Amino acid sequence: MASTRSNSSTSSQSALSASLSSHLLQALETYRSRTPARLKFVDAYLAFLVLTGVLQFVYVLLVGNYPFNSFLAGFGGAVGSFVLAASLRIQISGNNPEFKDVSPERAIAEFIFAQIVLHFFVINYLG
Repeated sequence: MASTRSNSSTSSQSALSASLSSHLLQALETYRSRTPARLKFVDAYLAFLVLTGVLQFVYVLLVGNYPFNSFLAGFGGAVGSFVLAASLRIQISGNNPEFKDVSPERAIAEFIFAQIVLHFFVINYLG
C-alpha cells in the first residue's frame, strides 16, 4: 500500500513538472516572439542589476562588511538603478495608458538624468 502511494505521488510530481516546464517554455517563446528588441535590452540590464545586487550581498555575507558605507553605496546603486530601469521599461513598453503621452526619447532622457543624479549620491556616499 505504501508503494502505491509513492508511485502515485511520483507520477503526480512528474506530471506537475512536465506541465510547469511546458508552461515555462511557452512563456519563453511568447516573450521571444512578441517582445521588441529595445525591451529585451532593458530586461537584460535588469537581470544584470539583480545579479550585481545578489553578488554584492553574498560577498558581504561571506567576507564581511568592513567598509560598510561602500557596500551600502554599491547595493543602493544597484537597487536604485533597477528601480529606474523598471520605470523606463514601463514607460517605453507602450502598454501603459498612463504614459501614452511620453515619447520613448523623453523617457530615456529622464532615465539618463535620474541615473546621473543617483550616481552623484552614490559616489558622494562612498566618501
